[in-house]
Amino acid sequence: MIVSHVSMAYTRGMTTDVRVELLVKRPRAVVAQFMFDPSNDTRWTTGIVACRPLTEGPLRRGSRVERTAKFLGKQFAYQYEVTDAAADQFVEMVVAQPFPMQVRYELADGSDGTLVAIHARGEARGFFRLASPLLNRMVRRNIRKDLELLKAQLAG
Repeated sequence: MIVSHVSMAYTRGMTTDVRVELLVKRPRAVVAQFMFDPSNDTRWTTGIVACRPLTEGPLRRGSRVERTAKFLGKQFAYQYEVTDAAADQFVEMVVAQPFPMQVRYELADGSDGTLVAIHARGEARGFFRLASPLLNRMVRRNIRKDLELLKAQLAG
């Protein structure tokens, strides 16, 4: 089951607020071990063509990772930093470029596995601001794809 929530508000620019959930039929510790290890990012994150952890080990507060992404026909590199984390429960990170964004990976025990959610919030700038109506739909679709890929990677 996929549950998605999209809300858009107009402030200085278009605000993105997208949350998508999916049940993965694996224990939370297994999902966390895979999902919170940046060396797996290219295996389950849509549009990521390269990933280079700048901090060793699983994601934790202060971890930094550099990613190269392809989105809306553009390729760009960016870094994110983990601002908060709790073992096999959640990781929250911030990205400054190409526009400010907060992303939170959340894991909770479900009835038959782990409920995995990704919540992305931010304000588009530059090229991405011009494409903001499309951007919101693309973010929701890409997060849904990410979670489906994560589920497929962990099928066992």
